[in-house]
Amino acid sequence: MKKIYSIISIISIVCFVISCGSKKESTEAAKEDYGTPQEETTATKSDPIAQGEMLVKANDCKTCHDANKKIIGPSHTDVAKKYEFNDANVKMLAEKIIKGGSGVWGQVAMSPHPNVSESDAELMAKYVLSLDGEKEH
Repeated sequence: MKKIYSIISIISIVCFVISCGSKKESTEAAKEDYGTPQEETTATKSDPIAQGEMLVKANDCKTCHDANKKIIGPSHTDVAKKYEFNDANVKMLAEKIIKGGSGVWGQVAMSPHPNVSESDAELMAKYVLSLDGEKEH
């Protein structure tokens, strides 16, 4: 009986050590991909496209949209291809983000996001419109 408890204890310790090592590796990988939080904040403060990307990722957009493929709504890249990257379209898409809408991409309605501020919605729209490689003009 003592032998079984010893084996279980050893297995538990090994699993703990492995999981701690994996967590450290994933944290290091995240730092390589995104930088430290301080670097990320500094970089995005001057880059509205990066700010918009962070907002899109932080909100529920991925429930219905993907950058490259249609889910429930159109892909963000398809939206970028449909609309020219200009102030009028940024404002129009920001309004759709906040108020929702339907009919442009089919009959499934986009749910409203009234808790998203106008400035955040505009940053999100700028990010989406940038996905086809077009620059704002």
